[in-house]
Amino acid sequence: MEHYTRWDDFLVAEHEMIERAMAVLKTNLEKIDEAVKTPVQMQRAIDFLLEFGDKMHNTKEEQFLFPLMGQKGLPVEGGPIGVMLMEHDAERKLLQKMMAELPTLAEAPATSRHKFAAGGFEYLKIRAEHIWKENDVLYAMGRKVISEEENSTLLHEFKTLDQQTYGDAARQHYEQMLAEVEKDSEAKKRLISNLSYEQIDAIMETLPFEVTFVDAEDTVAYFNKLDKTKLFPRTRSVIGRKVEKCHPEKSVDMVKQIVSGFKERTMDHAEFWIDFRGDKILIRYYPVYSEAGDYMGVLEVTQAIGAIQKIEGEKRLIY
Repeated sequence: MEHYTRWDDFLVAEHEMIERAMAVLKTNLEKIDEAVKTPVQMQRAIDFLLEFGDKMHNTKEEQFLFPLMGQKGLPVEGGPIGVMLMEHDAERKLLQKMMAELPTLAEAPATSRHKFAAGGFEYLKIRAEHIWKENDVLYAMGRKVISEEENSTLLHEFKTLDQQTYGDAARQHYEQMLAEVEKDSEAKKRLISNLSYEQIDAIMETLPFEVTFVDAEDTVAYFNKLDKTKLFPRTRSVIGRKVEKCHPEKSVDMVKQIVSGFKERTMDHAEFWIDFRGDKILIRYYPVYSEAGDYMGVLEVTQAIGAIQKIEGEKRLIY
């Protein structure tokens, strides 16, 4: 979290961690009769949601963010902040109740297990709605009244709380806790699993820029806009060719340096821009790594930006 420079980005990133633990809890609740036989994963999820979600994340809001927003004129009692505080309390009580009941749940009657699951689902519903309200409503209100100086102060307070509780390695501690929660969990899946092959293909073809992927063996494996007009026309015959064969001879050495830099992790991107056919073309390269950190290849993104460079003022969706 050290790289976040905005208080709201920091808190939204913590919400994502909380939602990952919620996903694990949900999969266990959905198969509660089986889950209670080996409840370690469910216990870890509830513990993380209490320890990190409530003790750390909610405390940052309750001790630092909410009081500041109150000072800025946002009503606390009966207002949106008051609602958030009530929901924090409801979430906390539900989690504490679940943690107290879990150790004896395996021997409890089925009705007790299903009641336990119902309480868990109630927590998940409250927490999911709560996160949405904070991300999309409350934080938006905060952005309008919190100054840059106050932003820096909030970030310092957030990080100080982490450090005082778990030391300089607090963020690594949270990540390790979450990794243990997600270990061997079927809930740990990428959002892309919600899409069909046809949807993924249609999305890639709709992107307002050209994308090319060169795999770990430096071979062209994919490009989008196959049958559409492209800035740099190419056909499917390029698939399977080595990347150096797809660039002018004068630029091959630079291409090799970029790929080598990505493989050795001495570079995290490369970008170039040229004037071409009356437009300004931005060409960017990014390394692609697996979740385990293995090098998978290079993503090339090419975009005409002449019209973007001319944008001035604002054009809002809602006025």
